[in-house]
Amino acid sequence: MPNWAISYVRGIEAVNYRIGRLAMYLLFVIMGILLWSSVTKVFAFPSLWTLEMAQFTLVAYYLLGAPYSMQLGANVRMDLLYARLPLRRQAAWDIFTIFCLLFYLGVMLWGALDSTAYSFRIGERAPSAWRPYLWPIKLIITISFALMILQAIAHLIRDIAIIRGVEIEKPFAHEVDR
Repeated sequence: MPNWAISYVRGIEAVNYRIGRLAMYLLFVIMGILLWSSVTKVFAFPSLWTLEMAQFTLVAYYLLGAPYSMQLGANVRMDLLYARLPLRRQAAWDIFTIFCLLFYLGVMLWGALDSTAYSFRIGERAPSAWRPYLWPIKLIITISFALMILQAIAHLIRDIAIIRGVEIEKPFAHEVDR
């Protein structure tokens, strides 16, 4: 494999690893928001922002963690036949499915970019009592789709390397499992 391909895989996986590990802690932020919501309701002064903020945080948690999940091999896969295939055949099947994934993610990124640009341009706000600006969460969604595309390409390069009989060392081999 060319050095640029190996560097690309290592670089993207290092970035997605760190972002994914950071995103894991958003679960505690969600719990804090929902706890605050419960406490304020008990004392009869409920906060207007808690439900939407919990939803926005959940979207960030889920989407920023997606490339990390793919890197770890924790994504959902139909293993009925796949697990029985030799490693090179698995890589060949992955190459086929990665192109389907890249098409899907490309369409999603295109829509996210358009929606985010619109949100910036008009100062879009949520139609609720709190009325938060929507561009921050839309920007996170756009970045997440871009990171997922970059991770899918890294996965594609890894699969091509496997078919060629080359192994690209995983940057966080103690945690990343194939």
